[in-house]
Amino acid sequence: MADVLLYHHIQGLTEGVRAFAEDLRQAGHVVHTPDLFDGRTFDSIEEGFGYARDAGFDAIRERGAAAADELSPELVYAGFSFGVTIAQRLAQTRPGARGALLMHSCLPVAEFGTAWPEGVPVQIHGKEGDEFFDEDLPAARELAGSTPAAELFVYPGDQHLFADSSLDAYDPDAAALLTERVHAFLASV
Repeated sequence: MADVLLYHHIQGLTEGVRAFAEDLRQAGHVVHTPDLFDGRTFDSIEEGFGYARDAGFDAIRERGAAAADELSPELVYAGFSFGVTIAQRLAQTRPGARGALLMHSCLPVAEFGTAWPEGVPVQIHGKEGDEFFDEDLPAARELAGSTPAAELFVYPGDQHLFADSSLDAYDPDAAALLTERVHAFLASV
């Protein structure tokens, strides 16, 4: 079973993110869910973005990276949207990474190095009509094309945080397929 460090999205550690983590735990995985917003959750992306801007994006990301320091380096780094910025960085730069799950976002590999680390599998999930993921889609395609260890899954629709069951953007069919693919990924690392 895998040891997963899961970072929440810009609306905080919502009940939907907690439920996703609990589903992985029920499958036998160890899942760590640091709360980077100190218990705050937000009703909209804009409200969460405002909080993160005021608190300092870099400070929040550094707090997220520090959470990894307390754990074994042999982790699967996972993130929802904003959380991808931390998960992807750690997967690319922290030795020992067992994999990465990038949900609703993907940054250019060049943000954190010259190439995706050899032997580190990665899954990228997003919706093609999502205004946020559409910006990241070129980077996701580039990453997926750069290594045989990468899988890119693009779902129909325009909801951004479609895998969070506590939000209006939730898409049960797409979320179920994403979850099924994540379970298969974790069983293989």
